[in-house]
Amino acid sequence: MKKVIIIGGGAAGYFTAINAKELNPELDITILEKGKEVLQKVKISGGGRCNVTHACFEPKELTKFYPRGEKELLGPFHKFMTGDTFEWFENRGVPLKIEEDNRVFPEANTSQAIIDCFQNAVDNLGISVLKNHGVNSIYQQNEKWIINTKNQDFEADFVVVSAGSSKKVWDLCKTLNHTIIEPVPSLFTFNIKDKRIIDLGGISVPNAEVTLVGTNLENSGPLLITHWGLSGPAILKLSAFGARILADKNYQYNVLVNWLGQDTDSVFSTLQELKKSQTKKQVSLKSPFSDIPRRLWERLVMASEIKNNQNWADLSNKQLQNLADQLTKGLFNANGRTTFKEEFVTAGGVDLKEINFKRFESKKHKNLFFVGEVLNIDAVTGGFNFQNAWTGGFICANAIAE
Repeated sequence: MKKVIIIGGGAAGYFTAINAKELNPELDITILEKGKEVLQKVKISGGGRCNVTHACFEPKELTKFYPRGEKELLGPFHKFMTGDTFEWFENRGVPLKIEEDNRVFPEANTSQAIIDCFQNAVDNLGISVLKNHGVNSIYQQNEKWIINTKNQDFEADFVVVSAGSSKKVWDLCKTLNHTIIEPVPSLFTFNIKDKRIIDLGGISVPNAEVTLVGTNLENSGPLLITHWGLSGPAILKLSAFGARILADKNYQYNVLVNWLGQDTDSVFSTLQELKKSQTKKQVSLKSPFSDIPRRLWERLVMASEIKNNQNWADLSNKQLQNLADQLTKGLFNANGRTTFKEEFVTAGGVDLKEINFKRFESKKHKNLFFVGEVLNIDAVTGGFNFQNAWTGGFICANAIAE
């Protein structure tokens, strides 16, 4: 009987174990979890509802959500991706639903549905789950793998490393001659202290464009003002794709914000029209753009050197230009970052050049596999990191079950 040791009791580890055992019931599979509890990230993801995947059904399109791993995941996504994830869970009594923003959750609206599904499968299949079993060393001896924990030593034919973003496990990977790309935070909000947005926490615009000054990185989407700066999908995407650059800048950087997602000239023309049509109306009283809430409008008007009681007819061309610039290319200085809710994602991990993505197997050691965030793969928020776990777990399980 072939023995499989899986290091890490999270999403990728469980998914690998269940699929491998279903494909080959002869396998003896044990999951080693260093903590007191398993599936912790599954539990808290998506505000406790578990954002299982994202409703994007084209492999090439799906890869675009991965700042690191885009090229490597294309082949694997052709073998197992979003539609397969739906089918997998529905076949096990956990139907999924697509929400307005294309995020996918269990119909039960709780992560417990996913946890129970995994736990029941593990119990029914006879997969051992050992908690408080942190791994101290992994090495090869007589063509077997020896896994040492403080409790006992294990011997295995196959080892799957699925321990997420764990410095200790990455250090173990180094002992196996694997290169670790230094981890840096990936999903975070921008810390900005600026009088244009101070005390406007909770205000959002639906379709802003944000550009990282001095780079070709830009993103669009909903933008949210928080009490510490700027957040929302547009910012989070930019933080993911700019993770390395922003770390190199020590999180001191400038961003240009286009609150309307329109070009400056057309906004300037609109403002000139308003000057003619709204002659006697006070500029600051009402936002003429439905996307710009009144309180934000007041701040942008003030920042354009327009007096509080000025009417549209009284505005000079310079003031109109200032306002167009504030609306479409406001410069904000960011200093620092704040982790986005429970989405503690890191850029970094085992170097992708050292992995065979047809099997998720090490190119340096036969029968050593890596799945999930232990690899230098990460994605924007929205269920993509879990999809990477399911895809890697499924392909790895197939390789082991052969």
